[in-house]
Amino acid sequence: MSEQTHTEQGPGGATGARLRSFIERIERQRGVVKEAQEDEKQIFAEAVSDGFDKKTMVEILKIRKMDDADRAEQEALLETYMSAIGM
Repeated sequence: MSEQTHTEQGPGGATGARLRSFIERIERQRGVVKEAQEDEKQIFAEAVSDGFDKKTMVEILKIRKMDDADRAEQEALLETYMSAIGM
């Protein structure tokens, strides 16, 4: 008798095919992500060559992702902390 449950099948079985499908989808997605990262790198390089500061642009991107309430809270905390240290 086999000790495999009804959801476990040997190589080439339904479970193996499903696993292969997941792996292949992840591989394709990683390729898309890699392409997007390369595109982003080129865009930053272009912006830097036009005189823009990459670090500042990254910070702006981070801020733009925040919703208004989170951004206001972050700005208030920053202002409070800076005031506390005399800045």
